[in-house]
Amino acid sequence: MENKYLSEITVLLKQVLPRLFTQHLLEFKNVFGAVGGYVDDRIFISCGKFGVAFRLPPDTLGALFQKKEVRRLKYFPNGHIKKEYAVLSKRMLENKYQLKKLVDESIKIVRPVCIYYL
Repeated sequence: MENKYLSEITVLLKQVLPRLFTQHLLEFKNVFGAVGGYVDDRIFISCGKFGVAFRLPPDTLGALFQKKEVRRLKYFPNGHIKKEYAVLSKRMLENKYQLKKLVDESIKIVRPVCIYYL
């Protein structure tokens, strides 16, 4: 499954949380033409034509959706909205401090017993 989405998602995750690859069972699978990142069989991130989306808790999503640069995830133009996900802008993805917090929150929502040492 070597493609540009897989490369983008792995580079991004290795930059902000390199230990993730050794601390958990991390897998990448095709999801509707995109690539989904899974921790212990639960999806927490997705990357595709739409950009990069994180599965996040409702309070974090509420704060993010106040910003015009954050969109809701739709895998297809006429498809349904994935309400638990936020698609981040390129500028937000470049903010490594903020991105590290969002990756951590995303993993905690799919695997609440995880404890990370950031």
